[in-house]
Amino acid sequence: MQEEADFVIEHCEEKMNASIAHLEKELSHIRAGKATPAMLDGVLVDYYGSATPLNQVSNISTPDPRTIAIQPWEKGLIPDIEKAIMAANLGLNPENNGEIIRINIPVLTEERRKDLVKQANKEGENAKVSIRQSRKEANDSLKQLQKDGLSEDLEKDAEAKVQELTNDFSKKVDTLVKSKEQDIMTI
Repeated sequence: MQEEADFVIEHCEEKMNASIAHLEKELSHIRAGKATPAMLDGVLVDYYGSATPLNQVSNISTPDPRTIAIQPWEKGLIPDIEKAIMAANLGLNPENNGEIIRINIPVLTEERRKDLVKQANKEGENAKVSIRQSRKEANDSLKQLQKDGLSEDLEKDAEAKVQELTNDFSKKVDTLVKSKEQDIMTI
């Protein structure tokens, strides 16, 4: 029975880790006014009839904090890349000189920064809800194991471990959101 309880705790931790990974991914999509290649992660280019991620048909770099440079591997892709960036609805305007596509990242207004902070906090809250859901599922599984013969002491110990995991992961969420908030508010 102890092995089953340990398995429940491990499974709970894996789910919480997945929640943190999802939060990190979502926070990376919230732009903080600084240019990063990750801003274009969701852009798909029509490459010989198939939707291909932008970073698989070009080099993406940031020559300075306000500019993203895209160097396509084939010059004929420039119009398709521009179309894909516009279609991705990122609020970015690509400009090309025939060889390279440049995107200038505008400075964020104070109001826009506050909206982005709210968005980051919302993502953090979603992650916490997911973590609490994982805790609930683990506790339900432990209660079922107790009905199936797990001793009450082992069940209580396992629940305490699950609660400790929940607290640790909630702190990680707070740290990630706070860091993103500082990033957004820094001009």
